[in-house]
Amino acid sequence: MISVVIVGTGNVAQNLFNALEKANDVSVKQVIGRNPQKLAFVTDQAITSSNFEKIVAADIYILAISDDAISVVAQNFKNIDGILVHTSGATSIDELSTAKRPGIFYPLQTFTKDRIITFNEIPICIESPNEDDLELLKKLGNTLSNTVVELDSDQRKTLHVAAVFVNNFTNYMYTVGAEICSEHQIDFKLLQPLIKETASKLDKITPLEAQTGPAKRGDQKTLHNHLQLIKDKHQRELYTLLSNAIKEKHGKEL
Repeated sequence: MISVVIVGTGNVAQNLFNALEKANDVSVKQVIGRNPQKLAFVTDQAITSSNFEKIVAADIYILAISDDAISVVAQNFKNIDGILVHTSGATSIDELSTAKRPGIFYPLQTFTKDRIITFNEIPICIESPNEDDLELLKKLGNTLSNTVVELDSDQRKTLHVAAVFVNNFTNYMYTVGAEICSEHQIDFKLLQPLIKETASKLDKITPLEAQTGPAKRGDQKTLHNHLQLIKDKHQRELYTLLSNAIKEKHGKEL
């Protein structure tokens, strides 16, 4: 049985608690958060705490907190004997330099407020300078996910950059698309099958092979007509920038 303490009350912390509470061979011993009201998601309130002076013993302590807070909060765990990990994709393991046994437990997924998701298909990236600790992190990861991979901090930070492109930037494109639909009284849900197919076909082909549209075809007439339809200056600039990038990638004349 792997004993765990979770630190945090945000989206990642809530999803990790939900998943670990249900996992086999895992016991969540404590959930720590500065604001007691934000610990309401914990089913057994007896294991919650807002006092870092009353940290219970555990095998693994998970800091599921904001990147900027990691090094500061880690100071509270200098004397613990368990593994201290954070869940950030963009933050080095060096931020846990004060810990006796630092590590990384990074679930590569987008977590949204009030949305609980399953972990079985979420890649979990782990790191530790100690082989035995790495093995324990792998064991914990395997209780949640089918994919547990060892990455060093540089690899993980690079993966996080790629994740920003495929998730955060892509979602912003959805926002722009929704705004354009709203301006013309069109239901955004009409685009959802297209969104799903765009992601689904990447199981079979590469993103480069999957590219379609007027920019890839070099269809200047359609590109020109689209720009005439777009009234918002920022949206026009974005459309032009991305169209030029696609044309350049696929060898079309600008």
